[in-house]
Amino acid sequence: MRRGGGKGGYDMEKIKMITPLVEMDGDEMTRIIWKMVKDELLLPYIDLKTEYYDLGLEHRNETDDQVTIESAEATKKYGVAVKCATITPNAARMTEYNLKEMWKSPNGTIRAILDGTVFRKPIIVKGIEPYVRNWEKPITLARHAYGDVYKNTEIKVPGAGKAELVFTAEDGTEIRETIHEFTGPGILQGIHNTNKSIESFAKTCFHYALDTKQDLWFATKDTISKKYDHTFKDIFQEIYDAEYKEKFEAAGIEYFYTLIDDAVARVMRAKGGFIWACKNYDGDVMSDMVSSAFGDLAMMTSVLVSPDGAYEYEAAHGTVQRHYYQYLKGEKTTTNSVATIFAWTGALRKRGELDNISELVQFADKLEKAVIQTIEAGKMTKGLSLISSIQNVTVLDCEAFIKAIRETFEAS
Repeated sequence: MRRGGGKGGYDMEKIKMITPLVEMDGDEMTRIIWKMVKDELLLPYIDLKTEYYDLGLEHRNETDDQVTIESAEATKKYGVAVKCATITPNAARMTEYNLKEMWKSPNGTIRAILDGTVFRKPIIVKGIEPYVRNWEKPITLARHAYGDVYKNTEIKVPGAGKAELVFTAEDGTEIRETIHEFTGPGILQGIHNTNKSIESFAKTCFHYALDTKQDLWFATKDTISKKYDHTFKDIFQEIYDAEYKEKFEAAGIEYFYTLIDDAVARVMRAKGGFIWACKNYDGDVMSDMVSSAFGDLAMMTSVLVSPDGAYEYEAAHGTVQRHYYQYLKGEKTTTNSVATIFAWTGALRKRGELDNISELVQFADKLEKAVIQTIEAGKMTKGLSLISSIQNVTVLDCEAFIKAIRETFEAS
């Protein structure tokens, strides 16, 4: 069956959508890929309905970043979003884009508004073997996306003196603890979290584990951090016992807690096929470790899930700045588009599930299968060819790779 005038085929009516996806466009090379994917792999087959938001850095600057807030609110309204990679500006970007100010990370803004948890999962392809030889199934990394060092306060201590941690309640009473008696220069860092955010994190992890029928691991360092990390541990256990224990047992899946260092050792010996929940910084680091050990960050899916059931899909990688500058010179690039394609298929599948459109779910499944079949047939971008065990591969540029996926899809 062909849709949209496939080669040698016949036209059929495009798949209809009921509710729009929230579409968040992005920056640099991933913005170019975004259009290629839509033109080649989506629009010929789907009567695509989206509510479009331009999160490119120039437009964020023009709107004083209100467009990012609007896109997050739209995600809460419609329930499913798909996001292109975006620039988080630094000093160099301030000059390059003549920015009014150093705007915050769009991902951070969206996560805060949705109170979401990020789930990252590697895309498994034959011929690209994990560096950890016993990993047979994907490991999904669940990252708490609030607080810790990402909302910290820091001080450079100039010299000798006493550092104190002080909390002043609304009624004026104080809790005061000495951090350190400095005898010379040093540094200080204050971090925080909230019970509300930790509770949302826990519930989202439990819900996602039930939704995907996977065991859930959670790890912190409560033996050292007896209040901060221990609070995470306690909240997870309280919510599990009160709301999810019977559901997990009925589903035949397991929840357990362990120390973060023990979790790392267990992960290295495991076969995969589970969710590993981590605090914000741990999740940031461990998701890169997992993705690299499975092969490539460009082969990593990412979905932000809110506690009230909103989903925002994106690629786990950045805007591929170096390739974008090559593209501007008229050069062919070999940027890997797989994670961007899977962001779209993830969003379309979820939209189809929520709206009971089986054709949309099947389309997403078949397109993902076509991507994997194309790579396993030896057609891939340069980065994948360097880590593939497939012999005599055909290295394709970005556009040719996307067209090869379309050919595979239409031939299936």
